[in-house]
Amino acid sequence: MGRTLKEYSTVSLKAEDLEGKIDFRKIFGRNGPVHIEVGCGKGTFVVNQAMAQPETNFLGIEWARKYYRYAVDRIGRWGLKNVRIIRTDAAQFLSEFVPDNSVECFHIYFPDPWPKKRHHKRRFLCRANFEQMLLCLVPKGRVQIATDYLEYFEQIQEVVCSYVEKVEVVGFVPTAGAEEGELVGTNYERKYLKEDREVYTIAIRKK
Repeated sequence: MGRTLKEYSTVSLKAEDLEGKIDFRKIFGRNGPVHIEVGCGKGTFVVNQAMAQPETNFLGIEWARKYYRYAVDRIGRWGLKNVRIIRTDAAQFLSEFVPDNSVECFHIYFPDPWPKKRHHKRRFLCRANFEQMLLCLVPKGRVQIATDYLEYFEQIQEVVCSYVEKVEVVGFVPTAGAEEGELVGTNYERKYLKEDREVYTIAIRKK
């Protein structure tokens, strides 16, 4: 039997309770740099990174209910005070609720590639969402991206190149959970590496 997943009210945010741009100081109960992970899955990255950077506030966004519930339970069991999770549409959340110049880093690791051409419009990493992330980033803020899907990666590169006046490509910083030979340390990356699949990464910094 699988373990019973608990709901921790101190960990989970409810989209329906939000009104206008959010105040991260109120959400976390303190000041501190804010990192947002788009598509946090079961919380592998955000848990490891939050433990490694206790001075940083982490917000994970996940749409899939089963993964969201697992992440909430995982974070709650670890007793992490610097992590919050919200189940919502990431694009809508960023545009409606995240203030400009408030986020130090966005983490986007192995987003759904929506491989069928008719579904490409569902991809998160498009010009509109990239533009919104740039608005949300503080000056010198970063975006870190990893994917195993080459065609999607090429699209991401095209998007980034269209903002050369606003961003610069910088070195990808391996995450706290990455082991030898890894860059991100998530379950997806470990699965793909076992299958000898290439992992493509890019990191940008806002000028």
